[in-house]
Amino acid sequence: MGETLIEVKDLELHFKQKSSKLFSFHSDCLKAVDKVSFTIKKGETFGLVGESGSGKSTIGKAILRYYTPTGGEIYYQGTEIGHRKESQMLPYRKKMQSVFQDPYSSLDPSHTIREIICEPMEIHRLYTAAERKEKAEKLIEVVGLKKVDLYKYPHEFSGGQRQRISIARALSVQPEFVVCDEPISALDVSLQAQIIHLLEELQDQYGLTYLFISHQLQVVQKLCDRIGVLYLGSILETSDSAALYKKPLHPYTKMLISSILPPDPTVNALDEIVIESGVQKRTEGGCKFKNRCQSCMERCRHEPPSLKEAEPGHWVACHLYEKSHEITGS
Repeated sequence: MGETLIEVKDLELHFKQKSSKLFSFHSDCLKAVDKVSFTIKKGETFGLVGESGSGKSTIGKAILRYYTPTGGEIYYQGTEIGHRKESQMLPYRKKMQSVFQDPYSSLDPSHTIREIICEPMEIHRLYTAAERKEKAEKLIEVVGLKKVDLYKYPHEFSGGQRQRISIARALSVQPEFVVCDEPISALDVSLQAQIIHLLEELQDQYGLTYLFISHQLQVVQKLCDRIGVLYLGSILETSDSAALYKKPLHPYTKMLISSILPPDPTVNALDEIVIESGVQKRTEGGCKFKNRCQSCMERCRHEPPSLKEAEPGHWVACHLYEKSHEITGS
């Protein structure tokens, strides 16, 4: 790992929404993603964690260009793709694939598994029909299923098997980068472990780079090399996985990690952290976490903190670390 594959720089995504005020037809603007910056190095797994509604999936879809950014830039190996025309995106769509949360709705029920796996190859005009069939036979075995399964339909498989099929489909065009958007949250615990192990094996085998989006901190800790903590559309902290879990800096990250049930219930390195109840609430001005933060100062209510390097390789957006150097990315 060393070369930067993906760079997200000051990414903004705004969506119009109807006003909640009675008899009002005014459209408000929701800032789903607010000046988010991070990099993903080739061959690594970068995790995005946060509560529902924090903007994790929106960022993943923006990188895949399902959304056009309102502001900021997205680079793929140094080429800006965030604002490229749709007609110019086809080569990048081959390089970037996705595995989504719900294996029950992401597979076309009217197609056989062979047709599902071969479809991306057909779209990108790869190989002959015979070669596509051969590739599908190989991929279905790579993900732990059998060749005979190619002639079945999605309804004949369990949730874990369907997710394996989704992974095979993503790999069919030999991508470099895969967005894994909550790929195991719809599965039971035993199946989750199997899919995580499969993703790790495939990364080693094919040299894949992952953006792994999840709200399950235990999973992210195991799978990811580096992690970004997201809250209301903003990155609050980024670090390598081991450092983040050993010594979280932002009060929100501490809350998240303290909520993980330890293997030994008598041991909890963060048991002094009180978990604040409440929901994410968007307010104007200041730190976005101010209404739930026990360490909130007067400054936090008016001045939004910038992402700073508090320790080598460990960035945090919090006024408690003002001696650090301000940055624009991570």
